[in-house]
Amino acid sequence: MRFPQSNLRSFLMGLSLFLFLFHEGKAQCKEYIIGANGDTLNCVDASGMKRGKWINRVDELRGEPGYEEEGEYKNGEKTGAWRLFSLQGDLMAIENYRYGNKHGIQKYFDISGRLLKEESWWANDPTNPFETVEVYDINDPKKVYLVQVKVEGSTVPHGIWKTYDPNTRTIIDKKNYIMGKEDDGTGTGNGMIKAEDQSGTEETNATTENKQPEKKEKPKPKEVENYEKSNQGKKKIKVRTGSTGM
Repeated sequence: MRFPQSNLRSFLMGLSLFLFLFHEGKAQCKEYIIGANGDTLNCVDASGMKRGKWINRVDELRGEPGYEEEGEYKNGEKTGAWRLFSLQGDLMAIENYRYGNKHGIQKYFDISGRLLKEESWWANDPTNPFETVEVYDINDPKKVYLVQVKVEGSTVPHGIWKTYDPNTRTIIDKKNYIMGKEDDGTGTGNGMIKAEDQSGTEETNATTENKQPEKKEKPKPKEVENYEKSNQGKKKIKVRTGSTGM
């Protein structure tokens, strides 16, 4: 069977491009392995940084079960979704990373693949210790609060954590964390500014830290009150109250 010359030329050009990119990718790796599907895995570049797709194996140690994890590195840091498997091949967890640390929803499963727990984490931007984050009311998920805080540590629990009964798949425990601190269950606290919720209404609450104390007026002497009552509707006369304030 003969291919038309134009199709053969396109095929050869595509093959050449594929081989170029294939070898170019390997040339950027000082160390690497080839996966079962021909993928380049576990790449360490010339600067010694991990990048691209990786598979890490942790052997059993002191009674702790071993596992394998697969995901991607960027500039030497874990990024995106990582999957953890037992050494028997069962999915144990799906973890998400940012800046090399846990960020977002983490899910953990039993040996039958049933969801056991969900955790929510926040990874801090190492170049900016202050973050403006969303906080959901544990009693009313439609309510969202914006909070600006200084993050202590590289990653902290942040958001709603759920524990499930694997048999009934119902939630048996739920906690709400705000930048590493467990909330009292109301979804509110110091430093929070209520943002637009999903119902479309927008409210803002001044923070208790920034809220200025209200100035209370001193009560007027009884004689002054009686005088003002008796002169209501008449031309206003400046009355001395005895107060020394301006």
